[in-house]
Amino acid sequence: MMANIVEKTPIAILISGRGSNMTALLEACAQPDYPARVALVLSNKPDAPGLDIARKFGIETSFVDHKSYGRDREAHERDINQILEKTGVKIVCLAGYMRVLTPYLVTKWSGRMLNIHPSLLPAFPGLHTHEAALKAGVKEHGCTIHLVTPGVDEGPILAQAKVPVFENDTADDLAQRVLVQEHRLYPETLARFITEKRS
Repeated sequence: MMANIVEKTPIAILISGRGSNMTALLEACAQPDYPARVALVLSNKPDAPGLDIARKFGIETSFVDHKSYGRDREAHERDINQILEKTGVKIVCLAGYMRVLTPYLVTKWSGRMLNIHPSLLPAFPGLHTHEAALKAGVKEHGCTIHLVTPGVDEGPILAQAKVPVFENDTADDLAQRVLVQEHRLYPETLARFITEKRS
């Protein structure tokens, strides 16, 4: 008896570096029963290590080097959007994409762009979240998946995962503990998001 064929929504993953969350998504999408497939991995850096990883998975890759655009962020995003639309993706997942987006791209993908952030939002938006959590003396830290809106790390929260903060933790200790949860939470949340959008 043949297994049910799962409809796979095409997604793009945007990265700036090694893309460890990208890898978690690629591995999930490779499963026959997962409701998405990665149609494109795109970076703002031509030498992002994650591009090589994506190629090893047989995924189409592209880059749009932000340095070529000077301060014209919207022009950079227009060229990114052109590639996204040409590829036919339905959802964009930011996975360590280290650029603050302009309203242009955010509006284009409103309700269809997800981001992962290494804190329990609304606590500690922006960068250096693990250092900030330790400085604040919190007992719990974690990660958040949210929809992207024009405000930085302000979009509707889709899911969170918590980790304990221990007395002798360094920022690296905390980062590693959170990363384990990120790699679990992003694929789970994306699958649920797609399934709910279909129903």
